[in-house]
Amino acid sequence: MLHDPIADLLTRIRNACMAKLPRVAVPSSKMKLEIVRLLKEEGFISDYSESDKFHGVIKIYLKYDDKGRSAITNLCRVSKPGKRIYSSVDSIPKALGGYGVTVLSTSKGIMSHKKAGKLRVGGEPICQVW
Repeated sequence: MLHDPIADLLTRIRNACMAKLPRVAVPSSKMKLEIVRLLKEEGFISDYSESDKFHGVIKIYLKYDDKGRSAITNLCRVSKPGKRIYSSVDSIPKALGGYGVTVLSTSKGIMSHKKAGKLRVGGEPICQVW
C-alpha cells in the first residue's frame, strides 16, 4: 500500500529518466493526471495517454534531446502528507529561481507557479520540476 501516491509518481518518472526509458506507466488518479498534463504543457514530457484497460494506467512518454539527456533534470516533493506546506501568492517557492516549474494545488485546480501568479492565487506546492 502506498502512503504518498504523488511521491510514487515522481519516483517512477525519476527512475525511468535515469534508466533512459522511452516511457513509464503509473497508476491513474485525477491528481496524477493533472500533474502529468501540466508537465506536458511545460515541455518536460513529450506526451501521455490514459488507459482504462488495466485499472486506470497513465503512460508517460519521456522527452530526451539529441544527446540522450532527459528534459527532466530533477523532481522533488515539496508539501508532504506528514508536513503540509501552504503558500500565499507572494511566497510561492520557485524551482531554480524560476527556470523550473513549481506545481501547485489551488482552489482553482492544479497549476504552475506562473499561472498562479497571474491569477493571484496561492495554494499547496506539490512538487518542483527542473
